[in-house]
Amino acid sequence: MTSSEAVVESAEQPCIRLEPIKNTHLPGKTSPSPGRNAVCADTDSKVAANGVHDIEDRILRITGYYGYNPGYSSHRREDGSECQADALGSEASEESRSYHTCTITLLKVLGGLLVVLCISSSWVGTTQVIKLTFHSFSCPFFISWFSSNWNILFFPIYYSVHVLTTRDKQTPIQKFRECSKLFGEDGMTLKQFVKRSAPFSILWTLTNYLYLLALKKLTATDVSALYCCHKAFVFLLSWIVLKDRFMGVRIVAAIMAITGIVMMAYADGFHGDSFVGVALAVGSASTSALYKVLFKMFLGSANLGEVAHFLSTMGMFNLLFISCVPLILYLTRVEHWGSLSSLPWGYLCGLAGLWLVFNILVHVGVVLTYPILISIGTLLSVPGNAAVDVLKHEVIFSVVRLAATCIICLGFLLLLLPEEWDSVTLRFLANLADKKSEEHGEELTDSSVNGRSRSRANGVVSIPLA
Repeated sequence: MTSSEAVVESAEQPCIRLEPIKNTHLPGKTSPSPGRNAVCADTDSKVAANGVHDIEDRILRITGYYGYNPGYSSHRREDGSECQADALGSEASEESRSYHTCTITLLKVLGGLLVVLCISSSWVGTTQVIKLTFHSFSCPFFISWFSSNWNILFFPIYYSVHVLTTRDKQTPIQKFRECSKLFGEDGMTLKQFVKRSAPFSILWTLTNYLYLLALKKLTATDVSALYCCHKAFVFLLSWIVLKDRFMGVRIVAAIMAITGIVMMAYADGFHGDSFVGVALAVGSASTSALYKVLFKMFLGSANLGEVAHFLSTMGMFNLLFISCVPLILYLTRVEHWGSLSSLPWGYLCGLAGLWLVFNILVHVGVVLTYPILISIGTLLSVPGNAAVDVLKHEVIFSVVRLAATCIICLGFLLLLLPEEWDSVTLRFLANLADKKSEEHGEELTDSSVNGRSRSRANGVVSIPLA
């Protein structure tokens, strides 16, 4: 059989399947009978009318494409168009997802910056109002006790915001019982109330009381800078008690904090009110660090509602059990004040309100934004207090105090570095070096191509060496 006969046979096979007829042509003939041509013409016209075959299908049929099926090319184009549409849809969905993620991150960062400004402003306002209150009312423990009582408002504020922002219709009692699971499966019993609230309330009161005593001896800038050392103490206690990961850079930061403390004490000599004020501020930072480490140990997995419940419980414990201390100090004339009407209630309420706002922002900001921004907000209180001291109180800082403040703040910033900062930095430098090497290789390739084109234009042929 010749090649022309093979082509004719392959062209006739679909016609025979569609409408079988008797084979009337002689073997070896290459031209089909007129009847068969009519059948093929009718079949082709029907198929073409149905839109199954097109020019590409006919070419594949005539050339004997292996595995040919009628309508294969059209189905393939339809499948290709569907796949292309699916790919475009997936790309669009990925772009929308990435855009949504970027938008959420941007809003979180902007919200964090706003929270940072609010935290630093509230802490600066609290410190400065304390200094103003001491001019007319010098009773630090009473101020600390009065301000701590305002922690009772934590849970009511949380519940009000929770009801307004969610569809949860739980009553305050139901929500309070739900959040009281922090104390155990049985909820908040009297034993658990005293056992959990007593140590944290005592540490809270000591931190505030020592901070207030330090403000009577030192400027607001010095006390706020020394209080930033609590970050270094938290690291040391976490490393010892909680067995956290050892980091050399944080040890350096702790050493820098201790160096700043010594320089601050040496600024006016190791005697007088300056040394006592430094010791009180460091004591406040130490008790604050111990409070945070214990909080992380026992209540580290608590959510925002449970934290609000716990702080309100601390305020209740402070009102019920620590109220006897200011009464004893009043009877012993250690902290004596006149009648209740003579107290500066405006300063006291403003101070307590700012302190409450600061604590709310610190605990809520950790949930809404990045924790590192909360720490930066506390650090920014140092230059904020310095600006107020210089502009309003006309305080002149010595070179030693400025150096000590800068060293403490630098150590505080080093403590904010994440645990994987070294590997991330090395990876970034490696990627940067690879990118530079790739750009250098592309420049060499472009220069060699340009040189080769110039040599060809000049009629110079370079012969590679074997």
